Amino acid sequence: MASPFTDLDRPPLSPRSLERALVTPGSLWSHIEVVAETASTNADVAAAAARGRPEGLVVVAEQQTAGRGRRDRRWTSPPRAGLTLSVLLRPGQADRERDWLALPPSSFAWLPLLAGVALLGAVERVAEVDAALKWPNDLLVGERKCAGILAEVSGDAVVVGIGLNVTTRSEELPETTGLPATSLRVAGAAVTDRDPLVRALLRGFASWYAGWREAGGDAEMSGLLAAYRRGCSTIGQQVRVMLPAGETLTGEATEVDGAGQLVVRTADGAEHRVSAGDVVHVR
Repeated sequence: MASPFTDLDRPPLSPRSLERALVTPGSLWSHIEVVAETASTNADVAAAAARGRPEGLVVVAEQQTAGRGRRDRRWTSPPRAGLTLSVLLRPGQADRERDWLALPPSSFAWLPLLAGVALLGAVERVAEVDAALKWPNDLLVGERKCAGILAEVSGDAVVVGIGLNVTTRSEELPETTGLPATSLRVAGAAVTDRDPLVRALLRGFASWYAGWREAGGDAEMSGLLAAYRRGCSTIGQQVRVMLPAGETLTGEATEVDGAGQLVVRTADGAEHRVSAGDVVHVR
């Protein structure tokens, strides 16, 4: 029988092997669902959250037909060429078994940054590619966008979506209005097998999330703030920030603070703390 998979370097993920590896006693992850195709993994997980699914659900799509980034930008990828997944978190709920207190919504801004730290660690360790984080939600390889992160509050849950280009060929990369796109394959990664990548990503995510919850959402105490600052290439750059209200802020990005905000010093010496916005690194 002919294989339905035309690209031999793009085998399907095995939900059974991922469940065995990641859904273990005491693990954050409660269920790994791999679907052949869906419109949006974030939408799927948000719907599951509304139905009362507990924290720890992971939905991975082999192909996503209506993926979104920030400001409703499209995120496209050929089938099985990337990692497209969303996770369900409930940081606002106490977890007595783990001795985790309920966290205030003000702390949830750290979740996309936490996802970025976990993703950076997985890419550097498994793919052996030098990468960096662009505040607040991009993974860069050589100043090209290799991954995006989108966190959305859904009722009392938070859904964190991650899209990583893995084996996408240069001619398959989408045209963008912002940073040009790249993939681990184009960047010369040592490993482009999605199985070890997703395992490393989810294990790293669970580890950072547990530390953050145990520290009561304190990014500095948990070590998350220091890890993010180490991996963030935006710090020290001249930046132009498009704020949600339509205003533009230009200056030097001096740090990411304890609340996850980007601190920008303008030419007049004033410091501005940005909680949301589109950032452009100005050369």
